[in-house]
Amino acid sequence: MNSATALLRRELRLAFRQGGDSLLVVMFFVLVVVLFPLGVGPEPGILARIGGGVIWVAALLAAMLSMDRLFQTDYDDGSLELLVLAPAPLEVLVLAKVAAHWLTTGLPLIIVSPLLALLLNLSPSGYGVLAAALALGTPSLSLIGAIGAALTLGARRGGVLLSLLVLPLFIPALIFGVSAVDAALLDLNSRPPLLILGALLLLALALCPWAAAAAIRQATE
Repeated sequence: MNSATALLRRELRLAFRQGGDSLLVVMFFVLVVVLFPLGVGPEPGILARIGGGVIWVAALLAAMLSMDRLFQTDYDDGSLELLVLAPAPLEVLVLAKVAAHWLTTGLPLIIVSPLLALLLNLSPSGYGVLAAALALGTPSLSLIGAIGAALTLGARRGGVLLSLLVLPLFIPALIFGVSAVDAALLDLNSRPPLLILGALLLLALALCPWAAAAAIRQATE
């Protein structure tokens, strides 16, 4: 755990020192959401109806922007091999890198989402459910993306290949995240979709670090 904590601190320091990746993700998220009213028109009813889906799709696409660099930088400079040879379990170190990725990309999206929901005329009753759904869903996106990032290490056009690999796996989180927001807006029970998102997160926590670690070992052999 000490190794994982040290790695998490290192990743956070590097992210805050560079800063560009996190800012790029947030700017992309905001721009995608802002462009939708220009494309479908400023009708408040339409925007309120599609607002939850728009925010979720934008968050999904924004999260993918930095996933291809989750392990690529360490792979290029050789430090990924040191992580493989470290005494700490590689699965725990992968989980630390995924946590750092979510803290620097997923968490800012959750913080910004209520402001964008206001822009899309989303009812205030859906703000809390939207934030809760993103808080449960975006870590799953990072965990699933870690598998794709590990599988595409050293591949040409890795970003395109990563998108093809992980996008189908993102669909359940997208469906239930939007369902939770829609249920809150229609005064229905939003707890079942949130529970399913929580179950997806637990499943991803149980499987993704081991799958990503196996792919990293294969790539560094």
